[in-house]
Amino acid sequence: MINPSQEIIDSAYVKDYEKLYTEVKENPEAFWENIAKELSWFKPWNKVLDWNYPYARWFVGGQCNIVNNALDRWQKTDVAEKKAYIWVAQDGTERTFTYKQLNDAVSRFANGLKSLGLKKGDRVSIYLPRIPEQFIAMLACAKIGVIHSVVFSGFSVDALKNRIVDAEAKVVICADGYPYKDKVVECKKNVDEAIENIKMATGGTPGRDPGSAQVTSTDGKDKAGQNLSQIEHVIVIKRAGNNIQMQPGRDIWYHELVAKQDPICSTVIMEATDPLFILYTSGSTGKPKGVIHSHGGYMVGTYSTLRWIFNLQPDDIYFCTADSGWITGHSYIVYSPLMNGATTFVYEGTPDYPDPGIWWRLVEKYKITKFYTAPTAIRALMRLGDEIPNKYDLSSLKILGTVGEPINPEAWLWYHRVIGKEKCPVMDTWWQTETGMMMISPLPASPLKAGSASKPFFGIETEIVDEKGNPAPVDTQGYLIIKKPWPSMLMDVYNNPKRYLETYFQNEAITNTQIFENKQFFYFTGDSAKKDADGYYWIVGRNDDVIKVSGHRLGSAELESAFVAHPSVAEAAVIGKPDEVKGEKIKAFIILKKDVQPSDQLKEELKQQVRKMIGPIATPDEIEFVDKLPKTRSGKIMRRVLKAQELGQPLGDTSTLEN
Repeated sequence: MINPSQEIIDSAYVKDYEKLYTEVKENPEAFWENIAKELSWFKPWNKVLDWNYPYARWFVGGQCNIVNNALDRWQKTDVAEKKAYIWVAQDGTERTFTYKQLNDAVSRFANGLKSLGLKKGDRVSIYLPRIPEQFIAMLACAKIGVIHSVVFSGFSVDALKNRIVDAEAKVVICADGYPYKDKVVECKKNVDEAIENIKMATGGTPGRDPGSAQVTSTDGKDKAGQNLSQIEHVIVIKRAGNNIQMQPGRDIWYHELVAKQDPICSTVIMEATDPLFILYTSGSTGKPKGVIHSHGGYMVGTYSTLRWIFNLQPDDIYFCTADSGWITGHSYIVYSPLMNGATTFVYEGTPDYPDPGIWWRLVEKYKITKFYTAPTAIRALMRLGDEIPNKYDLSSLKILGTVGEPINPEAWLWYHRVIGKEKCPVMDTWWQTETGMMMISPLPASPLKAGSASKPFFGIETEIVDEKGNPAPVDTQGYLIIKKPWPSMLMDVYNNPKRYLETYFQNEAITNTQIFENKQFFYFTGDSAKKDADGYYWIVGRNDDVIKVSGHRLGSAELESAFVAHPSVAEAAVIGKPDEVKGEKIKAFIILKKDVQPSDQLKEELKQQVRKMIGPIATPDEIEFVDKLPKTRSGKIMRRVLKAQELGQPLGDTSTLEN
């Protein structure tokens, strides 16, 4: 257990977690209502929570707009002249936006979108790299009630096409291209090809009018007819200056569109339950799910979590390394920091370009105080040793965070020791695209355990259960479920209420169907975890990443941590393979540290290491040394792809793969 310093405790918003958690558990709706009252509403709600299985609707009857809280409410305060964003390009070029400048840019673009005929309820696909216009586009859509669907700029033509079609977008916003290390990614060409493929798939006809397709799936009814998309306009931001084809009548330069617009635009009044955005998240099979989030509940959940978990203060410079193509960027680069009046730092490039010291150089130069990144990045930088970060002055840092996957204790301890100099608490946050906000996390004043996500946030009730839905004993791995609704939970899966119900509320992993028949709230996260005697949660990984050896459930992440604890190992990925005797046997794919040579002796050492750390049942049957592992662009290891390749099976949805 690592205890926080007195300085951290003194500055924390919450000093006694247990006391407040117990109080909130008695009446979570009152807690969320009090948080909501800190924000601006056009009209107050008449009901905090309406639970109608399997749908939860928050702040019913209330009227708001998340942009009213992110931008509008600051314009007549001192915050208007404060920096909202400091953006640094891959080549070091800097752009900054005060809250007033950002509001003007958002208003101009919102007026530009209106001039193209876009209105409340229409969908827009945003296919942009990590540039300020990405945030501006999202905020401009939300300001006028248009539903944005951000597609990560590294996605392929097919992945983009599928998301445009499923969201029934009318407009695509993209860049001409963007620098990625030493090459230019030509994303406008991908957009052209995706639209051409859509036309071919629909026989060159536009199909039904997507403008008539409002988001009615939130009432639990499937829509009739095939989802076809008719792109009326492509708005292009000039970033790379590469040669592109502009189609007359359809394609519009962003700078020309906004130049004609007024910097004042009314923010559209939305119902709290109106959709804010659709964001696609991949499953292990089938097409990605279009997760829908609302203005009101999402606003309340994201606003409060960043504030309390990262202890946001007025003078903070907050750096989240995610991309807004993912939920972390939506919640904790765009919406929550702005609602909190924070200054957010954004770096366009990767953690190793132009060199592996770039993040630490930026921390030193811009005096970053709060830093939020992924375990994959930490492990990759840890592999290069302490020498690089030790060149830089990291003394401005006060709180560190991790997101995206479980962090193994060795990486956690390195992060705490080398980056945080043992004075910065590590906020290991667990949450999902579907949850919208951080759900399980330490607080700055909490005692920490390396590798544990700690305990649930206030108003969040979680449990570890077995296949029958019964609570699992202490230190026993099981299914992580959530027992009560929370404000920022997904509203639905776009156009697919059946998938929403079966994925999250009637999941086949739970064999006790009485839970479903009773229609009790039993949200299935799809993650495996265990809880220790102190009530700390240890996230193991996805349920499909659980290996069952002779009846024993072993988590991939736990096995991988045992491998990574060996001084020769940089990264590890573990899968289960069918075995006639044991049910499944363990195979490990190992990336060694620089200058370490693979050998049979090392394989034997690694087997003994795992036996020692977990037990004989966890002894791997096969170890393969590799140079790379299949990962998503957000850094998660795709174990199912490894498994499919190993067993000669179809790879499933690979649209999120980095390579």
